Amino acid sequence: MTHVAVQPEFWKDRRVLLTGHTGFKGAWAALWLGKMGAKVTGLSLPPESEFSLYRSLAERLQIDSRFADIRDPEAMETVVRQSNPEIILHMAAQALVRRSYREPRLTFETNITGTINLLEAMRELPDLKAALIITSDKVYRNIEDGRAFRETDPLGGDDPYSASKAACEIATASYAKSLFPDDTPRIATARAGNVIGGGDFSEDRLIPDIWRAARNGKSVTLRFPGATRPWQHVLESISGYLVYLQALAGDGGTELPKALNFGPQDGETITVGEIARDVQKAFGIERDWSLTDEAPPPEKMQLALDASLAHKTLGWQARWRPSETLSKTVDWYKAYRSNADIYAFTLSQIEEYEAHK
Repeated sequence: MTHVAVQPEFWKDRRVLLTGHTGFKGAWAALWLGKMGAKVTGLSLPPESEFSLYRSLAERLQIDSRFADIRDPEAMETVVRQSNPEIILHMAAQALVRRSYREPRLTFETNITGTINLLEAMRELPDLKAALIITSDKVYRNIEDGRAFRETDPLGGDDPYSASKAACEIATASYAKSLFPDDTPRIATARAGNVIGGGDFSEDRLIPDIWRAARNGKSVTLRFPGATRPWQHVLESISGYLVYLQALAGDGGTELPKALNFGPQDGETITVGEIARDVQKAFGIERDWSLTDEAPPPEKMQLALDASLAHKTLGWQARWRPSETLSKTVDWYKAYRSNADIYAFTLSQIEEYEAHK
Protein backbone atom coordinates (compact mmCIF):
# COMPACT_ATOMS: atom_id res chain seq x y z
CA MET A 1 0.00 0.00 0.00
CA THR A 2 1.29 3.46 -0.84
CA HIS A 3 1.82 5.99 1.91
CA VAL A 4 -1.34 8.03 2.48
CA ALA A 5 -0.77 11.67 3.43
CA VAL A 6 -2.75 14.36 5.18
CA GLN A 7 -5.04 15.91 2.55
CA PRO A 8 -5.32 19.72 2.76
CA GLU A 9 -8.38 19.69 0.51
CA PHE A 10 -10.24 17.56 3.07
CA TRP A 11 -9.51 20.03 5.88
CA LYS A 12 -10.10 23.31 4.05
CA ASP A 13 -13.14 25.08 5.59
CA ARG A 14 -13.88 21.99 7.72
CA ARG A 15 -15.28 22.84 11.16
CA VAL A 16 -12.98 21.18 13.70
CA LEU A 17 -13.14 21.07 17.48
CA LEU A 18 -9.65 20.55 18.89
CA THR A 19 -9.44 20.01 22.64
CA GLY A 20 -6.13 20.51 24.38
CA HIS A 21 -4.97 23.06 21.81
CA THR A 22 -2.71 24.86 24.31
CA GLY A 23 -0.69 21.72 25.00
CA PHE A 24 2.46 20.63 23.20
CA LYS A 25 0.78 18.31 20.68
CA GLY A 26 -2.33 20.45 20.52
CA ALA A 27 -0.44 23.58 19.46
CA TRP A 28 1.27 21.67 16.62
CA ALA A 29 -2.12 20.30 15.54
CA ALA A 30 -3.71 23.76 15.68
CA LEU A 31 -0.98 25.24 13.50
CA TRP A 32 -1.19 22.44 10.93
CA LEU A 33 -4.99 22.55 10.74
CA GLY A 34 -4.96 26.33 10.41
CA LYS A 35 -2.35 26.10 7.67
CA MET A 36 -4.74 23.89 5.70
CA GLY A 37 -7.64 26.30 6.10
CA ALA A 38 -9.69 24.40 8.69
CA LYS A 39 -12.09 26.40 10.85
CA VAL A 40 -10.74 25.38 14.24
CA THR A 41 -12.28 25.93 17.65
CA GLY A 42 -9.86 25.16 20.46
CA LEU A 43 -10.99 24.11 23.95
CA SER A 44 -8.39 23.91 26.69
CA LEU A 45 -7.08 25.28 29.94
CA PRO A 46 -4.65 28.19 29.55
CA PRO A 47 -1.01 27.07 29.36
CA GLU A 48 0.48 26.60 32.83
CA SER A 49 4.04 27.73 32.08
CA GLU A 50 5.55 30.93 30.71
CA PHE A 51 7.41 28.65 28.30
CA SER A 52 4.76 27.38 25.91
CA LEU A 53 4.58 26.61 22.22
CA TYR A 54 1.01 27.88 22.22
CA ARG A 55 2.09 31.22 23.70
CA SER A 56 4.77 31.51 20.99
CA LEU A 57 2.23 30.89 18.23
CA ALA A 58 -1.00 32.32 19.66
CA GLU A 59 -1.03 35.76 18.02
CA ARG A 60 -0.80 34.22 14.55
CA LEU A 61 -2.74 31.00 15.04
CA GLN A 62 -5.87 30.77 12.95
CA ILE A 63 -8.09 29.42 15.69
CA ASP A 64 -11.06 30.39 17.86
CA SER A 65 -9.50 29.76 21.26
CA ARG A 66 -11.79 29.00 24.23
CA PHE A 67 -10.46 28.48 27.75
CA ALA A 68 -12.46 26.08 29.91
CA ASP A 69 -12.03 22.97 32.04
CA ILE A 70 -13.22 19.80 30.32
CA ARG A 71 -14.33 18.50 33.73
CA ASP A 72 -17.09 21.13 33.63
CA PRO A 73 -19.97 19.59 31.63
CA GLU A 74 -21.77 22.89 31.07
CA ALA A 75 -18.66 24.60 29.74
CA MET A 76 -17.99 21.64 27.49
CA GLU A 77 -21.55 21.58 26.16
CA THR A 78 -21.51 25.31 25.43
CA VAL A 79 -18.33 25.19 23.35
CA VAL A 80 -19.36 22.02 21.53
CA ARG A 81 -22.80 23.38 20.68
CA GLN A 82 -21.52 26.77 19.54
CA SER A 83 -18.74 25.34 17.37
CA ASN A 84 -21.02 22.66 15.83
CA PRO A 85 -18.02 20.68 14.56
CA GLU A 86 -17.89 18.23 11.69
CA ILE A 87 -14.69 16.69 13.11
CA ILE A 88 -13.51 16.37 16.72
CA LEU A 89 -9.91 15.71 17.76
CA HIS A 90 -9.87 15.21 21.53
CA MET A 91 -6.36 15.70 22.93
CA ALA A 92 -7.06 17.46 26.25
CA ALA A 93 -5.73 15.39 29.13
CA GLN A 94 -3.62 15.23 32.26
CA ALA A 95 -0.78 13.50 30.44
CA LEU A 96 2.08 13.30 32.96
CA VAL A 97 2.80 10.00 34.70
CA ARG A 98 4.60 11.41 37.74
CA ARG A 99 1.95 14.08 38.25
CA SER A 100 -0.68 11.33 38.19
CA TYR A 101 0.92 9.85 41.31
CA ARG A 102 0.72 13.24 43.04
CA GLU A 103 -2.77 14.09 41.77
CA PRO A 104 -4.61 10.86 40.98
CA ARG A 105 -8.11 12.29 41.38
CA LEU A 106 -7.35 15.18 39.01
CA THR A 107 -5.93 12.68 36.52
CA PHE A 108 -8.93 10.35 36.58
CA GLU A 109 -11.44 13.21 36.50
CA THR A 110 -9.72 14.94 33.59
CA ASN A 111 -9.05 11.88 31.48
CA ILE A 112 -12.25 9.93 32.13
CA THR A 113 -14.92 12.43 33.20
CA GLY A 114 -13.63 15.04 30.75
CA THR A 115 -13.92 12.57 27.89
CA ILE A 116 -17.40 11.49 28.99
CA ASN A 117 -18.47 15.15 29.09
CA LEU A 118 -17.35 15.45 25.47
CA LEU A 119 -19.11 12.25 24.42
CA GLU A 120 -22.32 13.44 26.07
CA ALA A 121 -22.13 16.80 24.29
CA MET A 122 -21.55 15.03 20.97
CA ARG A 123 -24.94 13.34 21.14
CA GLU A 124 -26.73 16.50 20.00
CA LEU A 125 -24.47 17.47 17.09
CA PRO A 126 -26.24 17.36 13.71
CA ASP A 127 -23.20 17.63 11.44
CA LEU A 128 -20.56 15.60 13.28
CA LYS A 129 -18.97 13.00 11.01
CA ALA A 130 -16.04 11.65 13.04
CA ALA A 131 -14.43 11.98 16.45
CA LEU A 132 -11.00 10.70 17.48
CA ILE A 133 -10.20 10.31 21.18
CA ILE A 134 -6.46 10.36 21.86
CA THR A 135 -5.26 8.04 24.60
CA SER A 136 -1.71 6.66 24.99
CA ASP A 137 0.75 3.89 24.24
CA LYS A 138 0.51 3.13 27.97
CA VAL A 139 -3.07 1.81 27.84
CA TYR A 140 -1.91 -1.80 27.51
CA ARG A 141 -1.44 -4.28 30.36
CA ASN A 142 2.35 -4.28 30.32
CA ILE A 143 4.07 -7.44 31.56
CA GLU A 144 7.36 -6.30 29.98
CA ASP A 145 7.96 -9.33 27.81
CA GLY A 146 9.61 -7.19 25.14
CA ARG A 147 6.84 -7.69 22.58
CA ALA A 148 5.41 -4.70 20.73
CA PHE A 149 1.78 -4.11 21.68
CA ARG A 150 -0.99 -4.68 19.15
CA GLU A 151 -4.50 -3.27 19.26
CA THR A 152 -5.92 -6.66 20.28
CA ASP A 153 -3.79 -6.87 23.44
CA PRO A 154 -5.48 -6.50 26.86
CA LEU A 155 -5.79 -3.03 28.33
CA GLY A 156 -4.43 -2.25 31.77
CA GLY A 157 -2.24 0.31 33.51
CA ASP A 158 -0.67 0.36 36.96
CA ASP A 159 -0.07 4.08 37.47
CA PRO A 160 -3.04 6.48 37.59
CA TYR A 161 -2.24 8.02 34.21
CA SER A 162 -2.06 4.70 32.36
CA ALA A 163 -5.12 3.34 34.14
CA SER A 164 -7.14 6.48 33.41
CA LYS A 165 -6.32 6.25 29.71
CA ALA A 166 -7.22 2.55 29.58
CA ALA A 167 -10.53 3.40 31.27
CA CYS A 168 -11.02 6.17 28.71
CA GLU A 169 -10.69 3.56 25.95
CA ILE A 170 -13.39 1.41 27.56
CA ALA A 171 -15.74 4.35 28.13
CA THR A 172 -15.33 5.56 24.55
CA ALA A 173 -16.00 2.10 23.12
CA SER A 174 -19.08 1.79 25.31
CA TYR A 175 -20.51 5.11 24.15
CA ALA A 176 -19.77 4.30 20.51
CA LYS A 177 -21.53 0.93 20.69
CA SER A 178 -24.46 1.71 22.96
CA LEU A 179 -25.27 5.40 22.43
CA PHE A 180 -24.25 5.87 18.79
CA PRO A 181 -25.52 2.49 17.52
CA ASP A 182 -25.79 3.46 13.86
CA ASP A 183 -22.08 4.39 13.83
CA THR A 184 -22.93 8.05 13.26
CA PRO A 185 -20.73 9.83 14.03
CA ARG A 186 -17.84 7.41 13.72
CA ILE A 187 -15.88 7.35 16.97
CA ALA A 188 -12.42 5.85 17.44
CA THR A 189 -9.36 6.01 19.70
CA ALA A 190 -5.69 6.47 18.84
CA ARG A 191 -2.66 5.28 20.82
CA ALA A 192 0.62 7.01 19.95
CA GLY A 193 4.19 6.38 20.97
CA ASN A 194 6.37 8.62 23.12
CA VAL A 195 6.19 11.92 21.29
CA ILE A 196 9.07 14.38 21.11
CA GLY A 197 9.67 17.55 19.13
CA GLY A 198 10.19 21.27 19.49
CA GLY A 199 8.00 23.24 21.86
CA ASP A 200 7.54 20.73 24.66
CA PHE A 201 8.26 22.41 28.00
CA SER A 202 6.35 20.00 30.27
CA GLU A 203 7.64 18.88 33.63
CA ASP A 204 9.21 15.44 33.98
CA ARG A 205 9.64 14.81 30.26
CA LEU A 206 12.97 13.84 28.81
CA ILE A 207 13.62 16.46 26.11
CA PRO A 208 12.31 19.42 28.17
CA ASP A 209 14.40 18.23 31.13
CA ILE A 210 17.50 18.14 28.90
CA TRP A 211 16.68 21.60 27.52
CA ARG A 212 16.29 23.06 31.02
CA ALA A 213 19.57 21.48 32.14
CA ALA A 214 21.35 22.78 29.03
CA ARG A 215 20.09 26.32 29.72
CA ASN A 216 21.89 26.12 33.06
CA GLY A 217 25.01 24.50 31.59
CA LYS A 218 24.37 21.23 33.38
CA SER A 219 23.88 17.61 32.41
CA VAL A 220 20.47 16.07 32.85
CA THR A 221 19.53 13.76 35.72
CA LEU A 222 17.70 10.60 34.67
CA ARG A 223 15.40 8.28 36.59
CA PHE A 224 15.41 5.20 34.35
CA PRO A 225 18.17 5.50 31.70
CA GLY A 226 17.71 1.90 30.57
CA ALA A 227 13.99 2.25 29.85
CA THR A 228 13.04 1.79 26.19
CA ARG A 229 10.27 3.76 24.49
CA PRO A 230 8.78 4.01 20.97
CA TRP A 231 9.99 7.58 20.32
CA GLN A 232 8.49 9.49 17.42
CA HIS A 233 8.25 13.11 16.28
CA VAL A 234 5.09 14.98 17.21
CA LEU A 235 4.24 15.41 13.52
CA GLU A 236 4.18 11.63 13.06
CA SER A 237 1.43 11.17 15.62
CA ILE A 238 -0.58 14.17 14.41
CA SER A 239 -0.36 13.01 10.80
CA GLY A 240 -1.68 9.65 11.93
CA TYR A 241 -4.61 11.27 13.73
CA LEU A 242 -5.51 13.43 10.73
CA VAL A 243 -5.24 10.57 8.23
CA TYR A 244 -7.38 8.41 10.55
CA LEU A 245 -10.05 11.13 10.78
CA GLN A 246 -10.04 11.58 7.00
CA ALA A 247 -10.75 7.87 6.61
CA LEU A 248 -13.34 7.72 9.39
CA ALA A 249 -15.28 10.55 7.78
CA GLY A 250 -15.07 8.94 4.34
CA ASP A 251 -17.22 6.37 2.59
CA GLY A 252 -15.19 3.44 3.93
CA GLY A 253 -15.11 4.65 7.52
CA THR A 254 -17.43 1.96 8.82
CA GLU A 255 -14.91 -0.74 7.89
CA LEU A 256 -12.03 0.73 9.89
CA PRO A 257 -10.76 -0.52 13.26
CA LYS A 258 -12.06 1.49 16.20
CA ALA A 259 -8.59 1.80 17.75
CA LEU A 260 -5.17 2.16 16.13
CA ASN A 261 -1.54 2.43 17.22
CA PHE A 262 0.70 5.11 15.74
CA GLY A 263 4.38 4.48 16.35
CA PRO A 264 7.84 4.47 14.76
CA GLN A 265 8.72 2.25 11.81
CA ASP A 266 9.33 -1.41 12.62
CA GLY A 267 8.40 -0.84 16.26
CA GLU A 268 11.78 0.81 16.91
CA THR A 269 12.68 1.63 20.50
CA ILE A 270 15.61 3.56 21.95
CA THR A 271 16.68 3.83 25.58
CA VAL A 272 16.23 6.99 27.59
CA GLY A 273 19.99 7.13 28.17
CA GLU A 274 20.78 6.97 24.45
CA ILE A 275 18.36 9.80 23.68
CA ALA A 276 19.81 11.90 26.51
CA ARG A 277 23.39 11.36 25.35
CA ASP A 278 22.66 12.34 21.75
CA VAL A 279 20.54 15.39 22.59
CA GLN A 280 22.95 16.69 25.23
CA LYS A 281 25.80 16.45 22.74
CA ALA A 282 23.75 18.38 20.18
CA PHE A 283 23.10 21.06 22.82
CA GLY A 284 26.84 21.32 23.52
CA ILE A 285 26.82 19.50 26.87
CA GLU A 286 29.85 17.21 26.90
CA ARG A 287 29.21 15.64 30.31
CA ASP A 288 27.16 12.46 30.39
CA TRP A 289 23.83 12.23 32.16
CA SER A 290 23.73 11.35 35.86
CA LEU A 291 21.42 9.06 37.78
CA THR A 292 18.96 10.63 40.23
CA ASP A 293 19.47 10.11 43.96
CA GLU A 294 15.75 10.16 44.69
CA ALA A 295 13.46 7.15 44.70
CA PRO A 296 11.05 7.87 41.82
CA PRO A 297 7.62 6.23 41.42
CA PRO A 298 7.81 2.97 39.47
CA GLU A 299 7.64 3.03 35.68
CA LYS A 300 7.64 0.26 33.09
CA MET A 301 11.08 -0.38 31.65
CA GLN A 302 9.98 -1.75 28.27
CA LEU A 303 7.39 -0.31 25.95
CA ALA A 304 6.99 -0.83 22.20
CA LEU A 305 4.14 -0.38 19.72
CA ASP A 306 3.22 -2.36 16.62
CA ALA A 307 1.74 0.16 14.16
CA SER A 308 1.33 -2.30 11.29
CA LEU A 309 -2.48 -2.18 11.47
CA ALA A 310 -2.43 1.58 10.78
CA HIS A 311 -0.28 0.90 7.74
CA LYS A 312 -2.52 -1.93 6.56
CA THR A 313 -5.83 -0.12 6.99
CA LEU A 314 -4.88 3.54 6.40
CA GLY A 315 -1.67 3.39 4.42
CA TRP A 316 -0.03 5.41 7.22
CA GLN A 317 3.60 4.94 8.20
CA ALA A 318 6.09 7.01 10.15
CA ARG A 319 8.36 9.02 7.84
CA TRP A 320 11.29 10.19 9.97
CA ARG A 321 13.83 7.77 11.42
CA PRO A 322 15.13 8.39 14.97
CA SER A 323 18.18 10.40 13.83
CA GLU A 324 16.00 12.77 11.83
CA THR A 325 13.48 13.06 14.65
CA LEU A 326 16.22 14.08 17.08
CA SER A 327 17.76 16.47 14.57
CA LYS A 328 14.46 18.26 13.95
CA THR A 329 13.81 18.46 17.69
CA VAL A 330 17.20 19.94 18.51
CA ASP A 331 16.94 22.38 15.61
CA TRP A 332 13.68 23.73 17.03
CA TYR A 333 15.12 24.38 20.50
CA LYS A 334 18.20 26.03 19.01
CA ALA A 335 15.94 28.30 16.95
CA TYR A 336 13.96 29.12 20.07
CA ARG A 337 17.13 29.92 22.01
CA SER A 338 18.32 32.25 19.23
CA ASN A 339 15.00 34.19 19.26
CA ALA A 340 14.07 33.08 15.75
CA ASP A 341 10.56 33.60 14.39
CA ILE A 342 9.13 30.49 16.04
CA TYR A 343 5.83 30.65 14.18
CA ALA A 344 7.67 30.60 10.85
CA PHE A 345 10.19 27.99 12.00
CA THR A 346 7.51 25.63 13.33
CA LEU A 347 5.53 26.05 10.14
CA SER A 348 8.66 25.27 8.10
CA GLN A 349 9.07 21.96 9.92
CA ILE A 350 5.46 21.04 9.07
CA GLU A 351 6.23 21.84 5.43
CA GLU A 352 9.38 19.70 5.56
CA TYR A 353 7.35 16.83 6.94
CA GLU A 354 4.69 17.22 4.25
CA ALA A 355 7.38 17.17 1.53
CA HIS A 356 9.11 14.06 2.92
CA LYS A 357 8.31 10.96 0.88
